[in-house]
Amino acid sequence: MSCTPGKPCSCKSNTPALQPQEDQRPTAEDGHRALQDHVLERARIARARYGPEIDYDAMMKILDDRALVRFPVGLRFDSGGLVPGEFAHAEPLDERASTGFCMFIHPDLQARRDLLPFVISYYLPAVNYGDIIECEDCEVFGAALLGMEVDAYYEKLCEIADGLPVGE
Repeated sequence: MSCTPGKPCSCKSNTPALQPQEDQRPTAEDGHRALQDHVLERARIARARYGPEIDYDAMMKILDDRALVRFPVGLRFDSGGLVPGEFAHAEPLDERASTGFCMFIHPDLQARRDLLPFVISYYLPAVNYGDIIECEDCEVFGAALLGMEVDAYYEKLCEIADGLPVGE
């Protein structure tokens, strides 16, 4: 049976209209869970594509992959863009994210290519998702990308931060 626009449809006469119920609306928690699922999916795709070992060279390939990192990211080993106690920070080049980002990284880390995947991976969700991202999302991404448990990844970040000179 086919329906004709503007005329009553017999196929719908016995089917009550579906109305969204109050308790079926997505919550902020649902939105954050969906965001974290997407962050985790990006990390898993990157690991599958460039891993399983994500070293500095693999990280550079990830930075150039627009399916994984939405905007161009350049690395700058300069503490001028950092606040005291910070080991890195991603900053947009201008008001349009599509122009790209500069990731300021503490200069003491320049010679530590073994540590850079930990540092860089933490800031990639901020590049991809902007201000809606939370530190826990960054930890989940970095841990998944590097094949670690979140707590172990967080401990490694703390170890890196604690190993840098104080006051720089």
